[in-house]
Amino acid sequence: MPSLDPAIAEIRLAVRTALADLPEGSTVIVALSGGADSLALAAATAFEAPKLGLGAAAVTVDHGLQADSAETAARAARAAADLGLDPLVVRVDVSGDGGPEAAARAARYRVLRDAAADARAAAVLLGHTLDDQAETVLLGLARGSGAASLQGMAPEREDDEGVRWLRPLLGARRTTTRAACAAAGLEPWDDPHNRDDRYTRVRVRERVLPVLETELGPGIAEALARTAEQLREDAEAFDEMIHETIEDIVEHAEAGISVSVAALAANPAALRNRIIRLVVDSEFGVSLTRTQTVEVARLVTDWAGQGPIDLPGCAATRRGGQLVFTATGR
Repeated sequence: MPSLDPAIAEIRLAVRTALADLPEGSTVIVALSGGADSLALAAATAFEAPKLGLGAAAVTVDHGLQADSAETAARAARAAADLGLDPLVVRVDVSGDGGPEAAARAARYRVLRDAAADARAAAVLLGHTLDDQAETVLLGLARGSGAASLQGMAPEREDDEGVRWLRPLLGARRTTTRAACAAAGLEPWDDPHNRDDRYTRVRVRERVLPVLETELGPGIAEALARTAEQLREDAEAFDEMIHETIEDIVEHAEAGISVSVAALAANPAALRNRIIRLVVDSEFGVSLTRTQTVEVARLVTDWAGQGPIDLPGCAATRRGGQLVFTATGR
């Protein structure tokens, strides 16, 4: 028998590993655009899922942003059916804040969440690769977004609605998914938006990363992905420490929540700032910027009688030995 193509073998192994702990008899959904990454993921899932006792379906979202989007979506659905996956195509209207890219992403994830709920799926599989991870980390670094952004995309996470998102291919290169498609005789769709340099991510992909590879040597994408992994490990350790600490220093207050000033002052700045961000996010659903967080922390470390600090949705005030956050209704 002919040997299995190495690219196909690598993608299948990644998918098999990601699916290994899912309950037998459950269903997984592949987010299928028709591009090389998602098509390689779909093919590997169609092969591996039945061996693990899992059902598998594919969901393709037609964003309607291109003249031939309906045909592109239909072609992806036909490919899914040929692979043995149950296909579903959903047309959405793309609108909202943040430009068409952000709006399309939001619409896509809404469809996938709904599909997962309807199918009671154990997980939704996304086709992001190591290259996507490297681009995400580099963009976060350029924006100065802090460690949370530099963690990139998690290989697995569960959102607030209970949907489990898996990214089996975060360790695979984009060249590998293309090679896997070619070896399997699959014809991927090339999204023209992926070559449109009006988008920052495209410029990072087509210009910035190649320059870094040329000037600094090969392995830049892998190094950026390793950085993301290490930062996620650090963040997980911090999160454990924060939740243990919060249990002892946080109290409910009228129309809000309060935190012990002495306890905050006793912690290092990195932990103190994380506690402040987590308390505000958990209580008011607000993500503080670095500037806002540091200003609130000054109520602990540089107290000079200053008044309340207005924040989105709440205000922070020092009252005696407590840092009090109260809702403002904004």
